[in-house]
Amino acid sequence: MKRVAWGALLACALSTAAVAERLTLDEALAAVTAAHPDRRVAESELALARADREQAASRQDFSLFLDGSLRTGRRPDGDWKPDNIGRIVARKPLLDFGRSSQAIAAADQEIVARQAALFNVENLRRIDIMVRYFDVLLADMQYAADNEFMAVAYVSWDNAKTRFEVGQISQPEVLKLEADFQDVRERRNASLQRIRSTRQKLAHAINRPGKLPTELAEPALKDNARPVPEYEFLLSWVMAKNPRVLVLQAQIAASDARFATVRAERNPTLDAEVIGGGYSRESTTRDELSAGFVFNIPLYQGGRVDARIARELAQKERSAAELEKLKLDLSDTLLVTLQEIEWLRGSSRAAADKQIEYRDWALERARAEYERELKTNLGASMAETQMAQLRRKQVEYRLALALARLEALSGGSLPPVEGAQE
Repeated sequence: MKRVAWGALLACALSTAAVAERLTLDEALAAVTAAHPDRRVAESELALARADREQAASRQDFSLFLDGSLRTGRRPDGDWKPDNIGRIVARKPLLDFGRSSQAIAAADQEIVARQAALFNVENLRRIDIMVRYFDVLLADMQYAADNEFMAVAYVSWDNAKTRFEVGQISQPEVLKLEADFQDVRERRNASLQRIRSTRQKLAHAINRPGKLPTELAEPALKDNARPVPEYEFLLSWVMAKNPRVLVLQAQIAASDARFATVRAERNPTLDAEVIGGGYSRESTTRDELSAGFVFNIPLYQGGRVDARIARELAQKERSAAELEKLKLDLSDTLLVTLQEIEWLRGSSRAAADKQIEYRDWALERARAEYERELKTNLGASMAETQMAQLRRKQVEYRLALALARLEALSGGSLPPVEGAQE
């Protein structure tokens, strides 16, 4: 009774959390632009880079501030007199000999890097949604097959108990069939749990937590037949278009610009300044209004500049090493992906198709024998047919994912294949 009550409670929870409408793959992929945490992190990093750019550009902005002091001073005659000062100062940097321009250039490159990183997140999100979508479809098919296997095992065990009662078989044979049934039942219950868990992961991937999709449409996957370029041609395309490559290249360029910015700290600066002031004590050396140029020539700055230069050089070296390592990894990943596509389109597809052909034949034979009451293996044949269809779907889903990964490696689009029809 406890198990029945728990099962009813779980079924109720699933029904209330589920989304009734039928979900398609295109609708799921549209959630790539939704406010998923992964995307929000990438967008915040881009916003930070843009804020840094505005900060770098503000170095040349006009500034206006109030400068003053409240004080008193003792005159030669021994009396204490107020000596208050109030000034309004307007200042505009004129020349900083590379500080601002290089800082802006570095910020621009960081923006380029963050934009490429955001695009890479979108590619990864697209692949993740496809994986979760296919997992749900496969879980449903696996559960249907396991449920059929369990029914067959139960019938065999139930019939064995009847035969044991009339002395046709021994008790060990009955125990063996019961053990087989329990094993199949365990696999079936695990498949039932995967139905829920895969739907929850899909709901999280499309940023709909708590709204589990109940029914998924079978995708057409027309792109599975698209031609792909040869490895050597595609490799150069990937090295030029891959978002992670673009991120590191932009970061290296940003390091160069920051290096130039730090070196420019040794250069002089020139500002224009206008001051309007009021004074409580009159003096011939004080002006109510003044204008002029203010320059600063660094003579000695200790080890501060050298330390920052060393840091930027180390940062650039690390990015350059990461880029070199990434290119090696990309060349390996590209080769593996192309080989997987070739394998899936070749022997894997052919083997799955032949398995379906054989299982269809075996199912028809089992159905004919069942109708003539020669054998009772119709349920097992139906389950084996479902498993063959599951294998075929796995091939197509893996092929779709391999092509999606290939497209992501190539920066979102594959180069045209010579002689291929659109």
